[in-house]
Amino acid sequence: MNRIASWILICIFVCVAAAGQNAPTMAKRVVIRAGRLLDVKTGNVQSNQAILIEGDKIVSVGPASSVKTTPDAAVIDLSNATVLPGLIDAHTHITFNPQFGYETLGISVPREALIGAHNARVTLEAGFTTIRNVGARGYSDVALRDAINAGDVPGPRMIVSGPALSITGGHCDNNLLPYDYHASSDGVADGVENVQHRVREIIKYGADVIKVCATGGVMSKGDDPNHSQYTMEEMKAIVAEAHRLGRKVAAHAHGAEGVRWASDAGVDSIEHGHLMDDASIATLKKNGTYLVPTLYLVDWQKENVATTHLPEYARKKMEMVSQVGQNNARKAIAAGVKIGMGTDAAVYPHGLNAHELSVYVRLGMTPLQAIQSATVNDADLLGWTDRIGTIEAGKYADIIAVDGDPLKDVATLQSVKFVMKGGEVVKNQYGK
Repeated sequence: MNRIASWILICIFVCVAAAGQNAPTMAKRVVIRAGRLLDVKTGNVQSNQAILIEGDKIVSVGPASSVKTTPDAAVIDLSNATVLPGLIDAHTHITFNPQFGYETLGISVPREALIGAHNARVTLEAGFTTIRNVGARGYSDVALRDAINAGDVPGPRMIVSGPALSITGGHCDNNLLPYDYHASSDGVADGVENVQHRVREIIKYGADVIKVCATGGVMSKGDDPNHSQYTMEEMKAIVAEAHRLGRKVAAHAHGAEGVRWASDAGVDSIEHGHLMDDASIATLKKNGTYLVPTLYLVDWQKENVATTHLPEYARKKMEMVSQVGQNNARKAIAAGVKIGMGTDAAVYPHGLNAHELSVYVRLGMTPLQAIQSATVNDADLLGWTDRIGTIEAGKYADIIAVDGDPLKDVATLQSVKFVMKGGEVVKNQYGK
């Protein structure tokens, strides 16, 4: 064979190999056969439905008889289960565990990221396919989000805040150490110019959402949950800067004045609101601000008071918010305030997130309304209505299944038996 012929053969081989590498791969096809499929928007339950999935998206939903399977499609039999979209938790601290006071000072940021990896898996297996993490040290939640997105570790979809903004000495500052240590948290900023800079910096380092501490808190030392912290001018500057840069704002706020100020400043959600009054509830309703009540933590703390080892300052404040917090949430629900489901998981163990829904029902919601708070409402709050929150064509194949009927007993969602995230099965106790 002469040299020209050899070069021709080599070129043909290279071109064929390149064509093979560039050939599009067929998306994996999966068909879920659902015995009962809950439409969380309407509350309708359809029997004998089929969900066709290609890759990480839902392609079609309809009667099982109308879906033609192909030899390459995997079939998942959930014919004895109730199927609904993956749940959403709009208030977690995934990189923290229930550890309080000085005990937390020996935990490094890298260790918190690894704690978060464990908690992310536990949360996903509990049926929560999306979370909004509102507060983490050293951007550990940013790193965890990126690791999950890269497929390095299992976990839910994450919208993350990085460090929370706080006034000096506020709820989200580090108030445990004496002056000698000169310890301040990553998000501390005072004054309009400084809070604008801090918002920009936090976004620079990867935050999807801005978390601001508008009042004192329960687990922090030396502050009062009733007291406002940032001024109205500072709050407005934070919100304006975040919104201009395409980020929503979540405001930790317990006290009535802080709730009103944060809502009037334009935040997208109030976290907790345990010490609200009628005027602050009316402000939330008027402005269309979401309330994320985080209520089960009160029950869990009461049930585990002997083993939580809360510092005395935190125990007293927990008792204060416990006395009125759930009743104020009841008033907000009755008033028609928009409710997003969030748990504050880390104040109690991760994986118990669905217990929050039973509290909502106890305070006046129907089971469907409670489920909506953790699906369509949270999807709206997060700005991801086009991606998650319902089982519809074009959305991520984030799907869970349970025994029984959650419309009769929402507590069935505390025992999720099947979890799929983005078309991949995470957990299946029903077999194939």
